[in-house]
Amino acid sequence: MNKLVKLLKVHGSENKFFILDQTLLETPLNDDELKRIAINFCQNILGGADGLLVIDTSENCLGKMRVINADGSEAKMCGNGLRTVSRYLSEKYHLDNFKIETMASDLSISKAEDFYKGVPAFSVEISPISFKKIDLPFSYKSLDEMVDQMIPEFLPDQSFTAIAVPNPHLISFVPEVSQLELGDLGQKLNAANSYFPEGVNVSFCQIMDTNKLFVQTYERGVGFTNACGTGMSATSLAFAILHSDKFDPTKDISVYNPGGMVKTQITLNEIKELSQIRLIGNATFTHEINLSEFNLHNNNLSDIDVSDTGEEKDYQSFVKSIAE
Repeated sequence: MNKLVKLLKVHGSENKFFILDQTLLETPLNDDELKRIAINFCQNILGGADGLLVIDTSENCLGKMRVINADGSEAKMCGNGLRTVSRYLSEKYHLDNFKIETMASDLSISKAEDFYKGVPAFSVEISPISFKKIDLPFSYKSLDEMVDQMIPEFLPDQSFTAIAVPNPHLISFVPEVSQLELGDLGQKLNAANSYFPEGVNVSFCQIMDTNKLFVQTYERGVGFTNACGTGMSATSLAFAILHSDKFDPTKDISVYNPGGMVKTQITLNEIKELSQIRLIGNATFTHEINLSEFNLHNNNLSDIDVSDTGEEKDYQSFVKSIAE
C-alpha cells in the first residue's frame, strides 16, 4: 500500500482530466474512494479538472474506462477523455488499433496523424446513438423524438434537437453563441426539472462555413467546459442531418471550441441511429503526479510530487496556428 502511484493530468481540447490506472494498484479503489478522490483532485490539484478517468481491466478490450465527473457523479462516456485514455493504453501496450470498453459499448480506437508537432491525436468511435426519449430521457408534450423542435419553454426563436451518444445532449443551432443564454438554460435543465429529469448536456452551435462549426457546451455535472467530445460529436450528427446544404459527407468536419479544435467524421444512414460518428483530436499529457497508494486510498493529497511534461507549450502553438 506504500508503493508509489503515478497519475496523469491530461486534456482533449483543454477538457481537463486526471487519469488513474487502477490495474497498477495493489488494491483498487472502491467507488466511494474514487468519488472522493475525483472531487478532491478536480477541485484542488493543478488548477483542477473536469473529471477523473479510471482505467480498469476488461475481458474483451485492451482496457475499460470509467468517467467520474468533478462533482463525483459518473458519466456513461467522455469523448475528449477517451482520446487521452486511448493514448495512454496505446503507449502502454504499443498498439495503434484496439478497443476500449465503456459503460455503454466497446469502442474502436485508432492512432491518427499528429495534429501539430508535439500534439498526438487519436480517432475514437462515438456510439451508441439514440434519438428516443427513453434513452435521454426527456419529456415534452407527446414527443417521442426531439428533432429541430421549437420549444418556447427553453428559449424563444430557437429549435432544439436531443441525441444520446450515449450521454444525453440537447443541441441548438444559433447565429451566434450567447454564453448567458447557454448558461441559464444549462443550469435550468440540470436542476430539478420536468423536461430532462436526469439532466442534459446543452450545446449551442454556430455554423461558420461548409463543414466548419463552433460549439460550446454546458456539461451536466461540470458546468461550462472548454470542450465536450460527445457534445461536438452529437452536434456534428445533428448538423449533417439538418443542414445538408452546409455538409460535405466526403470530408471531415472541423469543430472549433473554446479549447481548440477537433475533427469529426459522419457517415449518415437512413435510419438515424445507424449513422456512424468518429471523433478525432489531441490527447495531451500535461503533468505527471506521484503519490503513495496509502495516501491515495485515504484521499490525502498533501504529499504529492508533480512534474511538467512540457506538452502544453506544443498544444498552445497548435491553438495559435488554427487561430491565424
